[in-house]
Amino acid sequence: MAGEHYFSADPAVAHERHEVAFEAFDQEFRLTSASGVFSWSRLDPGTAVLLSQAPPPDPGTEGALLDLGCGYGPIAAALAAAAPRAAVYAIDVNQRALDLVRENAAALGAAGRIVAALPDEVPETVRFAQIWSNPPIRIGKPELHALLLRWLPRLVPGGTAWLVVAKNLGGDSLQRWLGEQGFAADRYASHKGFRVLRVEKSLP
Repeated sequence: MAGEHYFSADPAVAHERHEVAFEAFDQEFRLTSASGVFSWSRLDPGTAVLLSQAPPPDPGTEGALLDLGCGYGPIAAALAAAAPRAAVYAIDVNQRALDLVRENAAALGAAGRIVAALPDEVPETVRFAQIWSNPPIRIGKPELHALLLRWLPRLVPGGTAWLVVAKNLGGDSLQRWLGEQGFAADRYASHKGFRVLRVEKSLP
């Protein structure tokens, strides 16, 4: 993948498929992944930390949840299983990833509730009870900040975002930056070199 990244819109790398098995929220999942998407051969360690350390959404949660930078959809799958009344938006710029999310959602019986979409395909009126993300740190700080400032304000009042960032990739500085942008951001957990941040809108 010389010169190409998992956040390419249309990966040119060969389409090699792989099954990823993992446990989240006391359930077991087997999802189809493929080359050209983020952490395609295994559950990413940061995603594993996020799903093990952050509390799952309440089963009665309604409205919309967001998996921001979804890859092949492990977070979206876990959210859909934990909150069967909610719609789960799975957002990515990688078309191969979105195709895999749709395939995995159908296999899980959640095709009607997991919405795989490009960022611009999400209606502006949609607001989220929760946002979950293992954000693409390697796109660079300006792009990362722009991404978060686009989506975090779309939390409903009282909504929460759960982010996981490696400490050595700027987890603590991101927490400070979020505070400077007017969000209430605290370190909810620290595990295996990762920070799990809980982010909420600050009250006026």
